[in-house]
Amino acid sequence: LAGQSAEIWQPCLWWFPHQQRMGDVCCSLLLQISLGRQNLQGENPNEVSRTVNKIILHPSYDSDTSDNDIALLRLSSPVQFTDYIRPVCLAASDSVFNNGTDSWITGWGAVQEGVWLPSPETLQEVEVPVVGNRQCNCLNGIGRITDNMICAGVLAGGKDSCQGDSGGPMVNQQGSVWVQSGVVSFGFGCARPNLPGVYARVSRYQTWINSHIISDKPGFVQFTSSGLDADSSYTCPGLPPPFHPQHHPLLLLLLLLLLLQQLLQVSVTHISNLFTF
Repeated sequence: LAGQSAEIWQPCLWWFPHQQRMGDVCCSLLLQISLGRQNLQGENPNEVSRTVNKIILHPSYDSDTSDNDIALLRLSSPVQFTDYIRPVCLAASDSVFNNGTDSWITGWGAVQEGVWLPSPETLQEVEVPVVGNRQCNCLNGIGRITDNMICAGVLAGGKDSCQGDSGGPMVNQQGSVWVQSGVVSFGFGCARPNLPGVYARVSRYQTWINSHIISDKPGFVQFTSSGLDADSSYTCPGLPPPFHPQHHPLLLLLLLLLLLQQLLQVSVTHISNLFTF
């Protein structure tokens, strides 16, 4: 929402014509993936299509909370990379996205609530900052945002993903490398003030993704954010206090015990020296 025309970036997922989705479970044979497609209508000379052989849902997906809202699609045959079809790097498990990190979202979804993308339905992109999980929890409802999620949006409103963008990528640039940090999951309306969009956090799924890919594993890249994360000290009524390891009583006790151990070792060494002839 409030985006601009984008370069070809993401695949498009289609239902075959004259087929129906059956409840919450879909048959993979009804799905087609289009890569290198920029417009939903008209010609797309760089497009390549494949059917889907298998859908791998995350085993811990929760339809009530949208936790672990991620799946893998196995294509019917390999795809050759071109100038218009290239893979994105994925955020590695130790990636850090501080509050305010610039992000880009792409999709063919609605341009505002209830208003769909006009013909020829060209792929759109919008830039939004990361909103830290603590702040996002305060804005979306305490306990709603889990560690498996990442949020992004303009707090003043006006820019966001929207209906029809679900499953699309949220990416971040690190030098010359683009890294996918999120997958469009859910939100309350579109681009409403103080209601950032919520995305599945890709970095939480490195082990799970690799466990289902035997060869040609995706490239995982550690994304780093410089400086302190303002979200680490964000608080609101009902939110558990931020964890500061340097102030944690158990950690302080451990440090004191280690210091005492070192002092005792020094004392024992000095005493043994007194009896050395």
